[in-house]
Amino acid sequence: QVQLVESGGGWVQPGGSLRLTCAASGSISSGNTMGWDRQIPGKEREMVARISASGGTSYVDSVKGRFTISRDNAKVYLVMNDLNPDDTAVYYCYYWYYETFWGQGTQVTVSS
Repeated sequence: QVQLVESGGGWVQPGGSLRLTCAASGSISSGNTMGWDRQIPGKEREMVARISASGGTSYVDSVKGRFTISRDNAKVYLVMNDLNPDDTAVYYCYYWYYETFWGQGTQVTVSS
C-alpha cells in the first residue's frame, strides 16, 4: 500500500501561482510514476501532468508553459503559474507502479 498526502491548494486570483505538494509513504517502489489529475465539476477527470522515475514529464496541452512538475524522492510537486478560472478543480495526486494509488484531493480555486 502507498499513502499519498497532498497540500498546497487554496484560492488565488487569476494570474496568480500556487505550488501543490504530494508526499508518498508506504511500500514505495523504484521505477514508479507520479502525477496529478484534476476533476473539474461537470467534466471528466483529466491528466494534468506526470513524471516518471527517470524524470520524463508529460502535460496536458492546456497547462503547457504554465505548470511544472518535479519530484524529489517520494515527493512530487506541481508549480502552477498564470492560473486562470478554467484551472479551478480538485487536484489529485497519484502514484503508479503496476497499480494506482490516489491522494484525497486538494481544491484549487481561481477567481477574482
